[in-house]
Amino acid sequence: MKNSPIYLTALLVATLLLSSCTNDHTADSAATTAGADANASTTHDMAGATHSAMDHAAMGHAAMGHGAAGASEPSPQLTAMNEMMQQMHATTPTGNTDYDFARHMLEHHKGAVVMADIELRDGQDATMRRMAEQIKADQQQEIRELTAAAARLKSAPANYQPENPADPFSSKMKASMDGMMQDLPQPATDPDLSFNQLMTVHHQSAVDMAQAQLAHGRDPQLKKMAQQMITAQQQEIQQFKAWHAANANKQ
Repeated sequence: MKNSPIYLTALLVATLLLSSCTNDHTADSAATTAGADANASTTHDMAGATHSAMDHAAMGHAAMGHGAAGASEPSPQLTAMNEMMQQMHATTPTGNTDYDFARHMLEHHKGAVVMADIELRDGQDATMRRMAEQIKADQQQEIRELTAAAARLKSAPANYQPENPADPFSSKMKASMDGMMQDLPQPATDPDLSFNQLMTVHHQSAVDMAQAQLAHGRDPQLKKMAQQMITAQQQEIQQFKAWHAANANKQ
């Protein structure tokens, strides 16, 4: 039977419409698939970014220590301590005990000077202010000596493994930081008490670092300085503790 022109025309139109619908459906499916892939990629990227941000926030919280819990804002002394620890963590070890000790202790001492300045600005207690003045003077002198030692030892060869947690020097240096973070006291509103408590913890960390240098360092000048730090700061720790016991009413 011959097909009429009208029938052929209708058949052609139907075929074109069906093809168009099929192409549209294919395009829509491709777009949906691409969109899903893009969303998945975005979700993965966001998850990675969120994980990174959480790690950073967690590290910051850990550095602030349990003393920041429940406080709307950390005290100036605690902020100074946190900034000091961030600087110490940012100091990449080279593998030479003497050079790395000098550079880490430099940042540690700079933090003590900032804390002493805050006490001299905000504190009222005569004993704490006198200790702040002495600590600032002593540590500024040692900062100059540590700066000179770091410059002198900049090219010193590696003699320990900073990435090895079992390395004796590396483990002791890490323990000094961990101990300081774990021993941070509850926040105090009184500036003298805040200085007293945080500087006690700060000094103990310096003593621990100096003992690591005595045990594993090789530079005679730095070993002598480390012993001087231990003697002076252990004495000041006892003075801080005696003052704290006599001022138990402060908050």
